[in-house]
Amino acid sequence: MSLLQELGAQLRAASDDLPTGLVAAAMDKLRSATDLLRWVQEESSKDLGVQRLGHATEHAETAAAALRATQDAIETYLAVLGLSGTPGAAPGQEWRTEMRREERPEREQRPGEPPREQVESLGPWWQKRVAELTGESPPGGPDGAEMGEPADPSDLLRRIAAGVRAGDRARLGRELHAVNASTGLGLSAVTPQVLHRLAGDLLGHEPRPEDVPRLRTAAEGRVKALLPGTAPDVLETLLDRICRVPPRQQQEKRGDRPAGHPADTAVTASVLTGVLLARLGRDAGSLDPDAPEPVRPRGETAEDRR
Repeated sequence: MSLLQELGAQLRAASDDLPTGLVAAAMDKLRSATDLLRWVQEESSKDLGVQRLGHATEHAETAAAALRATQDAIETYLAVLGLSGTPGAAPGQEWRTEMRREERPEREQRPGEPPREQVESLGPWWQKRVAELTGESPPGGPDGAEMGEPADPSDLLRRIAAGVRAGDRARLGRELHAVNASTGLGLSAVTPQVLHRLAGDLLGHEPRPEDVPRLRTAAEGRVKALLPGTAPDVLETLLDRICRVPPRQQQEKRGDRPAGHPADTAVTASVLTGVLLARLGRDAGSLDPDAPEPVRPRGETAEDRR
């Protein structure tokens, strides 16, 4: 290996080691927490830390932008050296980590401990909201809805994507009604990296703020058909996040509108995942974190990744 090739290998290794994926994942989870707290705060007079979470999200956005700029600078430098074609780690693999189920064994209750708090003591509010979004009643009917069962959000996302790709709204409703609120809200944690990757594959480059109209055109009609009860600004917010629109611009677009229901983002994000898969001609199996990289219609270049 020549000195120049060794330099290129070291630079690429340094670029691959940057914690871009970890920062992006943390940023997405902060957003999910902010959305949930903002909705809860609408019903409470107490300060629940929404403003502090907002500041943390802005810091994460700044860090992610700096890391992406560093990677772009390295790619540009390697291109100048004639090493842009040097093979390295496949880009955009963070979604695989998010989609892998983390097994957390439940700790046994110790003698003398108070009984654990019952989950979702407020009743089947998830099922009621799903019915409003999809127009599909829960199996027991509006008055007899029962709380669903816990499940793996990653598996749920694949099932939803399969139903969306088939255009089956009744199936979508059944899948969402079958799980409890904790599982449903978990979709907000597993979808951001998947959506960013799918949007990038559809666009042919990393999603940018100016790509929001193109993605809206590609997805809006089908999302509305499957979720007739969702508000337009929910999809718009998701597209802004996918395309890394700066938080201040997102806030300006949102204005003084009250916080949306936390289920809306989770459900809309899962449907949008299925819509983008359909646009790419892929099935839900491609969301398996152990699935091979999908074949793309043309080779990806450093310019595409920028």
